[in-house]
Amino acid sequence: MQFTYHDECACDSLIIKDDSYKYLIKARRHKIDDEIYFRNLKDNFIYLYKIVLIDKRSATLQLISSEEKIVENEKNLHLAWCMVDPKTVEKHLASLNELGVDKITFVYCEYSQKNFKMNFDKLEKILINSSSQCGRSSIIELATCSSLDEFLSENKNAYFLDFSSVNIDSKKSDIETLVIGCEGGFSSDERDIFNKDNIVGFNSSLILRSETAIISASSKILI
Repeated sequence: MQFTYHDECACDSLIIKDDSYKYLIKARRHKIDDEIYFRNLKDNFIYLYKIVLIDKRSATLQLISSEEKIVENEKNLHLAWCMVDPKTVEKHLASLNELGVDKITFVYCEYSQKNFKMNFDKLEKILINSSSQCGRSSIIELATCSSLDEFLSENKNAYFLDFSSVNIDSKKSDIETLVIGCEGGFSSDERDIFNKDNIVGFNSSLILRSETAIISASSKILI
């Protein structure tokens, strides 16, 4: 772990309990006078605390120092992920966070199952744990959108990952927003509203699953 998350860190005194207490005190066996780094993932600071008291179910820490330390990719990437099974998102979200994706908007497209709903509280926990592991000083911003039409009205320069002779590698420096289809891809009506100059693809004749496509595309653009 590069740091421990606590939403109240920045205060002079910090109390940990529940899962954080179990991990730091029971599993990691930290003791009085040990120093531990924390982030609140709301600002760019990393905070160093020292354990001053350990009780049976909680521990108290005192702030020693704070330092602004931004750990982010230089390039931002906003993904529009046409709605897929939330379980698929949960399995692959940490990888996208580690790659440095800035924002994901889950878009209901024609081939999306309309009963799918994202549990943002659960996704946020996955993201927090991911950033704690990889050291990132933020987490992916999450949003939803009711249709591809609506999304494109607000993101006019979006690119589209689809079958194309234009390889994504040749456009990666231009791509700030990328739309990825759900299982089944895009409908013919949706393809009609694409900016034809902004369609990119992979150098492959294979059909990729939505989660394979989104991780592959993000990797090519960001790292």
